Amino acid sequence: MSNKDVKDVAKETHEVKGELTYDDKVIQKIIGLSLEKVTGLLAVDGGFFSNLTDKLINTDNVTNGVNVEVGKEQVAVDLNVVVEYQKNVPALYDEIKKVVVEEVSKMTDLEVVEVNVNVVDIKTKEQHEADSVSLQDRVTDIAESTGEFASEQFEKAKSGLSGGFSAVQEKVGEGVDAVKEATSKEKTRVH
Repeated sequence: MSNKDVKDVAKETHEVKGELTYDDKVIQKIIGLSLEKVTGLLAVDGGFFSNLTDKLINTDNVTNGVNVEVGKEQVAVDLNVVVEYQKNVPALYDEIKKVVVEEVSKMTDLEVVEVNVNVVDIKTKEQHEADSVSLQDRVTDIAESTGEFASEQFEKAKSGLSGGFSAVQEKVGEGVDAVKEATSKEKTRVH
């Protein structure tokens, strides 16, 4: 490709109109996921991740507690967080701001102009772990009881069908017997 061709392609690219925008949930997700590794930050909005297990507890809710206003060039962020007991909250706030700015800038080129952090609770690691486990247990219990209920209903329906089938067989059998009896009476009268 000659220099002239390269210039022509570049010129054509610059003449293409359009714009790049981001849904709020995209920025919320970037922020939610980037905060997972901040030491001393136990949760955003009560518990979408746990640094204790290094696992997302509920990946569908990474945007919980993360509110953003996204413009064409700038982003403002509001966070509701749960902080680990005995951690220095101002230092944690500085780290949260740094991580949010780095990740949003790196992925989107948007400028983060504001990061507001509201500390909604402080817990020990043990309290947070217990709360996280109890939340998971409740979800598991609900899933199990729903599964058991569905199984019971299936068994009832199956036994109802099977009972109904037996009744139909019985009725058909009675009908066949009645037809045989009527037929034999008919044969007897004919002879």
